[in-house]
Amino acid sequence: MTLISSPAAVDRYIEDFESLSESGLPQWLLDIRRRAWSIFSRLGFPIKRRGNELWKYTNLKPVADADFEFGEQGVVSVDEIKGNIPWDDSWETVVIVDGVFSPTLSNIQSSAGLTTGSLAKAFVSGTGEIEVRFATLAGREDYAFTTLNTAFAKDGAHIEIARDTELHSPVHVVFVTSASKTNRSTYPRLFVHALANSSIVLIETYINLADSSQLTVPVTEIFADSGTNIRHYRVQMENEDSYHLGTTRVRQLENSCFTSTSFAIGASIARNDIHTQLDAPGAVCTLHGLYMTSGDQHQDQEISTTHALPSCSSDQFYKGILSGNSHAVFSGKVVVERDAQKSEANQKDLNLLLSRDARIDAKPSLEIYADDIKAAHGATAGHVDRDTLFYLHSRGIDEETAKALLIRGFAEEILDEFQPEALRDFVERMTDEQIPILLEESDTIGTS
Repeated sequence: MTLISSPAAVDRYIEDFESLSESGLPQWLLDIRRRAWSIFSRLGFPIKRRGNELWKYTNLKPVADADFEFGEQGVVSVDEIKGNIPWDDSWETVVIVDGVFSPTLSNIQSSAGLTTGSLAKAFVSGTGEIEVRFATLAGREDYAFTTLNTAFAKDGAHIEIARDTELHSPVHVVFVTSASKTNRSTYPRLFVHALANSSIVLIETYINLADSSQLTVPVTEIFADSGTNIRHYRVQMENEDSYHLGTTRVRQLENSCFTSTSFAIGASIARNDIHTQLDAPGAVCTLHGLYMTSGDQHQDQEISTTHALPSCSSDQFYKGILSGNSHAVFSGKVVVERDAQKSEANQKDLNLLLSRDARIDAKPSLEIYADDIKAAHGATAGHVDRDTLFYLHSRGIDEETAKALLIRGFAEEILDEFQPEALRDFVERMTDEQIPILLEESDTIGTS
């Protein structure tokens, strides 16, 4: 089924695409970009929601109708970045500003066994078999936003961890949208290849320094070879007039372990779409996250895992805290294919609704084609009842403090997963700053 938006919504991007420089780029990349543009031109923005399960609960018409400029790169200082993101001088830090690698802002310490830096440079050099792998995970399906990002692919961050390498310091990739008075679009890209028996802590952070409306369409591809251990964190913060439509695709081989925890606040419309493909026996995948919404914000979590071969396990666990007129979506999917016997899969989404007008659409699902598996799924939504609040009152805690403690307590289980100290301190501070905003718009705490 073609789920295309109006031609005008696509036409807005034609001039930008045709203005892209092809100078110095390898032919294979140009071919990939042209194919991606051809698919996006056919698909358009998926604004038709009837019969479109991927976007059933998310209205993208505001994005399709908006005009965004492309190509402008702003100036950002190190102090601006440090003040707005988790930061530790001991980390390997790669900074991408408006989609372009910044060597002056990055803090690359050249750890043994780690290759990191500009994706544009890797395109030209062909480092790490990138010609063979690029856009293969994020190109398996005809998906509007992966094709849009790929059509505009020119730079980003490239990370490769050598075989048998254990990195002792996290690698932090920071995607910055610089301050601008104009509405702009950027297409950040991250390409990660962890070779056999390697280990890495990987942090992705997305920040927006602009006051105007911005469109960020990031794509991350992660290749986890046999025996790898990838601990992944994703932090998404945008201004409340902007749109963030992110895609992550992961392929895991034998006995690999991929653990990801996300933290999402801000943005008018935000989407975290992650799919993990368990492509060899013994692969283990854990996808957890916390999202918070207020005002008229919309957060969409599209979480899916495919068990392709036997003896793999996956776990999905997300929590949402909603207030005001905000809306969140959790669409969790686990597919267990016919050959994936002895798989284990768990899926859970819990939501705390702080106001009567806040809404959650949760759609957990299992598709099972094997007969020797263990699987469970579920989703709940509720509010803090009168008895719970009274218990804290009876212990001498005033009402506002009690409400804040209950919200913080609900989030704590996910916050505990952010292990690097600087990262943990940051997400805890962001949560504590968000709680008064959530409370100001709440009207259900302590009701029956």
